[in-house]
Amino acid sequence: MTDRSSSEPPVTGAKGPDELRRQIERTRSELGDTVEELAGKMDVKGRARARAADLRDKAGAMTVQLRSSAAQAGHTVHDRATQAGHKVQDKAAKTGHQVQDKAARTGHQVHDRTLRAGHVTQDRASQTSAALERRTGRSVPGPARPLVLAAVRHPRPVLIIGAAVAAVVVVSWRYPKK
Repeated sequence: MTDRSSSEPPVTGAKGPDELRRQIERTRSELGDTVEELAGKMDVKGRARARAADLRDKAGAMTVQLRSSAAQAGHTVHDRATQAGHKVQDKAAKTGHQVQDKAARTGHQVHDRTLRAGHVTQDRASQTSAALERRTGRSVPGPARPLVLAAVRHPRPVLIIGAAVAAVVVVSWRYPKK
């Protein structure tokens, strides 16, 4: 259990009562250390609690990491859907303006029709943009969907909360309770 260091003299017969007392005290100390080590190894419940606490900490860290990854994926999907929607709206607006310009040159009757066509085109572009955002909401895996949709609707609070949770995890991981 405990190793004797090489600096200690080998145990031999006592040369007097004082030396005998010192040998007894040293033996008691070694025996106490040995009993303490054995008690630590036999404390299965304590070791299980410590292991469970470690696993809880790891699970918490993994949860934060997964949430962060889901939020990042949600931001990426939202950004791409928004960009696609803006491109569609821009093209529709350009087409609508071109039609309106052409109608202005050809007359009022045609102008009214082209004006309506421009509005219809812009409305359809808006609908397409909304449809793209809905599709991105459906393409995210089920468990992460509410989180991603919340992140898409309200990105700033989600980022602040995620940063706060990450800070708490890092601090609790770095400075665990004893």
